[in-house]
Amino acid sequence: MVTASATASASASASSSAAPILMGWDGDEKPHVLAVDDSFVDRRIIEKLLTNSACKVTTAENAHGALELLGLADGQQNFGNTVSKVNLIITDYSMPGMTGYELLKKIKESPTGKEIPVVVVSSEHIPTRIEKCLEEGAKEFLLKPLRQSDVNQLRCHLMKLGNPSDEGMVCMGR
Repeated sequence: MVTASATASASASASSSAAPILMGWDGDEKPHVLAVDDSFVDRRIIEKLLTNSACKVTTAENAHGALELLGLADGQQNFGNTVSKVNLIITDYSMPGMTGYELLKKIKESPTGKEIPVVVVSSEHIPTRIEKCLEEGAKEFLLKPLRQSDVNQLRCHLMKLGNPSDEGMVCMGR
């Protein structure tokens, strides 16, 4: 199952720390985040945190669904004809069928997906797993449950995408 939602600004019920994730984003277009998690509850939490931060969110319940949305399923390299441009991917590490690490590798092997920042999340703090994901190209490895402060930490990666002149900007947290 795949869903998409978008919110123009932080909701009135959100806490004051839920500032828009991308204050410097060019134009009216909101950053588009693909959230991949086999847990319905965790997908909803990620979706809520991101929509409160003025992001458009598309969700997938597994890695295969994410690859399909990205046009990378079955070896396809048809990124342009799928879900609208994705600016960031957040994926759970532990999922049945294909792990978040395997999804990360497939995205980074793709000419069309390799530039998209990928953040891996997990409820387990396993240093070797974290290091493996970061070595493979993950921008961040965050522990569940995600909080608004975690989403705020991702602002840097999205700001770099929204303002290409910030090429030399270094994102802290990795």
